[in-house]
Amino acid sequence: MSVQSMTNNQPDSRNAAAIRDPLMPFRVAWGRLRLMLPRPPQFSGAYASYEEAFAAAARMGQAGYDHDDVAEIGFDRMCPVLSWDYPVLFWLGQLVGEVDLLVDAGGHMGTKYRAFRKLLPLDEELRWVVYDVPAVVRAGRRRAAADGLDRLQFVERLEDAGAPDLFLGSGLLQYLDVGFAQLLGRLESPPRHLLLNKVALRTGPTVVTLQHYEKLRTPYQIRNEDGFMREVEGLGYRLVDRWTNPSLSHVIRTHPELGSSESAGFYFRLD
Repeated sequence: MSVQSMTNNQPDSRNAAAIRDPLMPFRVAWGRLRLMLPRPPQFSGAYASYEEAFAAAARMGQAGYDHDDVAEIGFDRMCPVLSWDYPVLFWLGQLVGEVDLLVDAGGHMGTKYRAFRKLLPLDEELRWVVYDVPAVVRAGRRRAAADGLDRLQFVERLEDAGAPDLFLGSGLLQYLDVGFAQLLGRLESPPRHLLLNKVALRTGPTVVTLQHYEKLRTPYQIRNEDGFMREVEGLGYRLVDRWTNPSLSHVIRTHPELGSSESAGFYFRLD
């Protein structure tokens, strides 16, 4: 069932004023009209689950990143250090001496390794392993080999990544097709450190929308923040730090009554 019928009267409480906006009906209508234009809004639709959103995307054409012709989309734009990377860089700088194996989940073609390696003291002993979907892993391996990045490794299955000291997920959680606890459970052992960035959150019920990015559409999950925190803390992790990425807040233009999301980052530690 679409969240459209579930949540029209459940905006994020941080944006409750949105539903009182006298122009809201016109904003909703304009957002849905934009779907018919050659360039649709970045986010559209509101669904109850990842599976429902993926099925909707598949009906429109190619869905998700696991396709060779879209695997490299955005690569050049993701390789520089961006403003929201600096909290992660700070904590990596503090922790790198404790880390022998770092798993970069959803790390695309090693973009964070490429961005950070000149700014961090990454010694020869540290292994940086990227986990991503098969098409992206194939493209990442080809590019790493061409660029001589022998220390950048890739796996298609998290079970093959080993037992990391640090789990990095930068822009991972909104694209996950499984629960975060289930994903971590695929590792040999729980990592001591979790660095999670660009986590899309709201105070209302979890919503899955569709992100339109160049020629692909993919489900994009905006989590209920309290539920997310309970899930991670239920695994035994303690929150050390939290930050906000204001420029990555989004509104689903077809459902503006749901309010805007918050993009946040976290450092959790397993004591």
